[in-house]
Amino acid sequence: MRQDQTGNKGNKGSTEDTGNDRAGRVPDPVAPMLAVDGRPPTGAWAYEWKWDGYRCCLRVAADGTVRLTSRNGNDLTPTYPEVGRLAPELLAGRSAVLDGEIVVLGADGGPDFGRLQRRHQRRRPSAALLAEIPVTFFAFDLLLLAGERLLAEPYRRRRDLLAGLPSDPSGRVAVPPYYAGPAADPVELLGIAERHGLEGLVAKRLDSPYQPGRRSRHWVKTPLVRTLEVVVGGWQPGGGRRSGTVGSLLVGAYDEGDRLRYIGHVGSGFSEAVLADLRTRLAGLGRDRPPFDEPVPGERARLAHWVTPTLVGEVAFRAWTREGRLRQPSWRGLRPDRSPGEARLPPTRG
Repeated sequence: MRQDQTGNKGNKGSTEDTGNDRAGRVPDPVAPMLAVDGRPPTGAWAYEWKWDGYRCCLRVAADGTVRLTSRNGNDLTPTYPEVGRLAPELLAGRSAVLDGEIVVLGADGGPDFGRLQRRHQRRRPSAALLAEIPVTFFAFDLLLLAGERLLAEPYRRRRDLLAGLPSDPSGRVAVPPYYAGPAADPVELLGIAERHGLEGLVAKRLDSPYQPGRRSRHWVKTPLVRTLEVVVGGWQPGGGRRSGTVGSLLVGAYDEGDRLRYIGHVGSGFSEAVLADLRTRLAGLGRDRPPFDEPVPGERARLAHWVTPTLVGEVAFRAWTREGRLRQPSWRGLRPDRSPGEARLPPTRG
């Protein structure tokens, strides 16, 4: 399959497609269906691994033209060219839309989010970087095939159709398994996920349709690592080994009233390369006043450099403090696949 070279951004909210299989007609992107947090339910449910990567929509025209779109509508086709180099027989000249996750696998076979961060920094990666950090697109849903819209079809049929596609011999596109039936024990599956360094488990109702752009109770995610998407609102300079660069980031998230709440500072989890990249990105975002809709504690505000809240990142943390701050947060990396408004506080913090 050849990749589309227009470089156009996708339409984040689009779910329309004419169903026409004309050569060169790339199907429209579909906004991703999202899961709610909770313990895995039992009964008429299927279970999938929760991958630690970037959610993407893979769109393929009947002539093999490929476009890869991020969750927030950005075109990632040139960033991950190996995903577009699928075996021609994979779809046999049919158009398709697949929902999935871009993942980098580590030496132990588990996802390596840090290496994925390194890879994503290059809009057009070199041949050396492609060889050093290859990615895999894990396809876990099929939303359109040969012009047939599958959004209203139950999860089980969509998954059966997905499993019926020929395998990609390059391994750059893979269909991970799902588990259903009496033998599928979510507690046991969570244990397997933990032992293999996976992010957790996602339960999906077997009869559920695909609901574009909605956070639905038909999908329930159970993460093993407590993480949160945050907006960077400022930074403090470092000392000692970090003199001249970033010491910590001042971060926040939006509440139900769309107010940007300050939730703490993050000073660990940075490599030298990440610090250098952050310093460059923050340099052009300076502003005079803090962007948060509440006061920042004086000891944090005193030496702070404030920035326009456009950078979204992800942190791992242990718990919430009584003051509503992150306890023992660690930086996991930037999330260019998220917009600032998507960094939301959970309904309850505890």
